[in-house]
Parts: sequence; structure tokens; C-alpha cells
Amino acid sequence: MSQTIAFIGLGNMGGGMAANLLKNGHAVRAFDLSEDALAKAEEAGAVRASSAADATAGADAVVTMLPAGKHVEAVYTGEVFAAARAGALFLDCSTIDVTTARRVADAAAAKGFEMVDAPVSGGIAAAHGGTLTFMVGGTDPAFARARPILSAMGKAVIHAGAAGNGQAAKICNNMLLGATMVATCEAFAMARRLGLDPQTFYDISSVSSGQSWSMTSYCPLPGVGPQTPADNSYQGGFATALMLKDLKLATEAAASVGASVPMGNAAEALYQLLANRGEGGRDFSVMIEMLEGK
Repeated sequence: MSQTIAFIGLGNMGGGMAANLLKNGHAVRAFDLSEDALAKAEEAGAVRASSAADATAGADAVVTMLPAGKHVEAVYTGEVFAAARAGALFLDCSTIDVTTARRVADAAAAKGFEMVDAPVSGGIAAAHGGTLTFMVGGTDPAFARARPILSAMGKAVIHAGAAGNGQAAKICNNMLLGATMVATCEAFAMARRLGLDPQTFYDISSVSSGQSWSMTSYCPLPGVGPQTPADNSYQGGFATALMLKDLKLATEAAASVGASVPMGNAAEALYQLLANRGEGGRDFSVMIEMLEGK
């Protein structure tokens, strides 16, 4: 069923997501602080809005894709709640802290709105290709309403439980990814120091107990395994700065509930060092260059 959807936040991820909503027959009212992002959304068929409130007015659903929890809370409490029509559905696809996600969802519920937190996995290419995975927190009725909208932008939509659980799933997943990528980079760097050919090590480990997604789908060395950002000088993919953001969210969440995450803490410290070297804009698998002293 075609719906009118307000889309707020049209960056590298949001722009592609909004375009896929349009391709799947939805009407999109778009808003972003960037004139360039708005122009691209218009080219794709969206209607330009002058503000988040303007985009929200009359929309059946509101999708947000924003940098951090403070932006999400400010947009919803400052503009969206007041402008939304009765019965509008809210879908926040940003990656933010669990506490803020639950606080905003509670505030929405207090005003009579249904809301889900639905962070994504898959990166920029998947956002444009419509193959994202959504991890969704919210009530069963809210998830049922959100699913068709999210399915227009992704290949998998998974209900993680109550409000905030989508964010919990996302940060746990990305903490695991960050730690396994560091270990994969360490293993390749050590293999080369020991005189083992990287391709030979890949051929062995990729079918042995050391196998992981970081090795077989996202190998950090150019020319080994399938094509990855390593084959493009670590450009594109998942930026180091974004991995560091997610690791900080994960370790802060762990501390708030007394969870022991020594590998997560170590990964955060290493990615902080990598970002301090000026590598924040390059793919997170560039970690191998730091470990090899390049």
C-alpha cells in the first residue's frame, strides 16, 4: 500500500533509503539541512520540505536517519510530535544509544503515537541497493505497521523485541564486528611476518576454525578473497569514524548495565588510535595498516 512518508536525514545512507521508498511507490516528503542532499532527493522524485515539521505534516509515517541521539530527540520533541497527524507512525533508523531510543519511544507513546527504533546493517551500497538489514525495537503492532515500509528499503526486517532492542542488537553486532576485524588484521599481519603468503593463509583459515565474516566477506588485504574496500585503498565501505561511534555506544551501554566487554573495550581503544592517525574517513579494515606500522 502506497503511503506518504516524511524522510528526515538524507545523508549517504538516508538518500539511498528515501530513493528506494520512491521506487517502491511511496510518496516522500524530504528534509535535510544540506541543500545538495535535498536536491538529490528531488531528482529522485521526492517533494522538498522546508523543515522537519513541514515534512511531517500530513505524512502517514516519519522516517529519520540522523547522526546521534541528541539530534533524534531534538527533531522528535522539537518538531515531529507537534506536526504529526493522529495515527502517524515513527521509524527512527539512526544508530543511537539505547537510553535515548527508549526515552523518545516513551515520549511518543505518551502522545499517542507508535514508534520503532530500526537501525540498519549493510552500509552505503546496501542503502542504495535496497538490501539493508533492519533490527527493529517496538511493540508488536508498531512492528507490523513498520515492516512494509522497512521492507521497501531492505532485504531483512527482524523484530528484536521492545523499544530500544533494535539499538541493542545493532551495537552488540557492531562491537562483535569491530573486534573480529581487529583479530583478522592481527592474524594477517602476523602471518606475513612469519613468512606465510597471505593468499595461502586465507585459503587455509577461510575453511578452518578461524573463519569469520571479516575474513571471507571483507578481507582487509587487497587482492585476497572477494573484492572489498581494501582493493580500493580502503575508500568507501564502513568508515573508521562510524565504527568508533558504534563501539563507543556499545561500551557505554555495557558500562550502564555492568556487562564485561574487554574485547569491545580493546577494539574501541584501537579504533580511537586509528582515528587519531587521520584515518576516520577510510574503511575500518585499514586497521591492518596501523598494525603493520605503515
